[in-house]
Amino acid sequence: MEIIKCEACNKEFNSQEALGMHNSAKHNVSSNDESFEISRKTVFFIIGVFVILVVALGGYFFISGKLLTENSVSGNAVYSTDDANSNNIQKITLGFNGNYYPNTITVEVGKPVEITLDSSVRGCYRSFNIGGFGVSYRSSDPSDAIKFIPNKKGKFEFKCGMGMGRGTIIVE
Repeated sequence: MEIIKCEACNKEFNSQEALGMHNSAKHNVSSNDESFEISRKTVFFIIGVFVILVVALGGYFFISGKLLTENSVSGNAVYSTDDANSNNIQKITLGFNGNYYPNTITVEVGKPVEITLDSSVRGCYRSFNIGGFGVSYRSSDPSDAIKFIPNKKGKFEFKCGMGMGRGTIIVE
């Protein structure tokens, strides 16, 4: 038979159950209360972390959504420039609103194209690829320009580095 001592008063007991009854009667301590207290603290900590995450993510998405709706553009776009001011360069700026926007652009064959990705474009969407023209470019800054000359007519897909964001370039 094993002897168990009370940590508070060093009294000896024959069983854990007897020690538990002694602690609850003499020291106002219950072994069940201690474990409940730890569980309660853990639960409150987890709830606190969850609330902080929800508030932070909610704020981020609220601000991002507000900015996107203020700047959003949708549908097809045809871009042209004043030949005298830009040396025939067709300048296009793409943004992000769940995908590249606009996600369909029209350019002229044989004229240089300059595509910039605005500051709303992030992550893998900044890696820009047009397989039909051998264009593969990682734009690290909104002032970076992706330059190429479309040398054939048709519809060509552009996409991000992971293939998640896609669009079409129509060359006429």
